[in-house]
Formats: sequence, C-alpha cells, structure tokens
Amino acid sequence: MQKRAEMRMEAGADLQPLAKTVTQAKIARYAEASGDANPLHTDPAFAAAARFGGTVAHGMLILAYVSEMLTSAFGERWVAGGRLKARFRAPARPGDSVSVSGRVLDRDSRRILCHVEARNQAGEVLISADAEVPA
Repeated sequence: MQKRAEMRMEAGADLQPLAKTVTQAKIARYAEASGDANPLHTDPAFAAAARFGGTVAHGMLILAYVSEMLTSAFGERWVAGGRLKARFRAPARPGDSVSVSGRVLDRDSRRILCHVEARNQAGEVLISADAEVPA
C-alpha cells in the first residue's frame, strides 16, 4: 500500500484537497490556545472599526490547515522533516470557506517539492507556500 501512495507523489500529482469553514468560535479557540487575543481576532466591535472592517482569523490558523493537508498527504515525513516557506496574502474572515490544495512540482531521491495554496470561496489566495518533504 505504501508503494502505491509513493507513485502518486510524482511531479504533477495533485495533493488531496482540504476544505474548512472559518468561524468566530474557531478563531476564539485558536486565540486561547495560542495566547494571541488581539482584538482584531477576538472583538467584533473593535475589529469593525479597524482596518479590515471585522474580525479576521489568525494567519497561523489558516497555515495550520495547510499543514493538515500536508500531514494527510505525507504523514510522518511531513511532521518530522517538512519545511514550508509561506506568504500570507489576504485575511480569512468568519464565514469563509477555505480550500487548501497542492501539487507536486518536483521529486528526486532526497525530497519532494510542492506548491500549496489556501483560497477563500471567492477564489482569493489567502496563503501561498512552497513545501519541501523528505522523500
């Protein structure tokens, strides 16, 4: 079975996508777990008057969805030795449907290179990243 999974991870292979819905409750739980209670994330009244016009999810919460997809695709290899270079491009808001997708760009005997993105329901890129996973 492991052999078949490996074959799908050649250059051009798509990773199994992941879908999540951002809610204010998830944002609040992330704020509590991370210790980041910035009112831009946690206080709708404060955030309504701020730059984004409402609360936004922590970028690291959305990045955790990216890591979840990579863990699903590569398991222990991602967890133990994966590397990620990410760029935060737009905020995610409560009610957003976030889709995480990825594609294998290259593979050799040492590593697998992937490009991954998280997008909202409008197709706006929230995070774009390049991942490297030990082969």
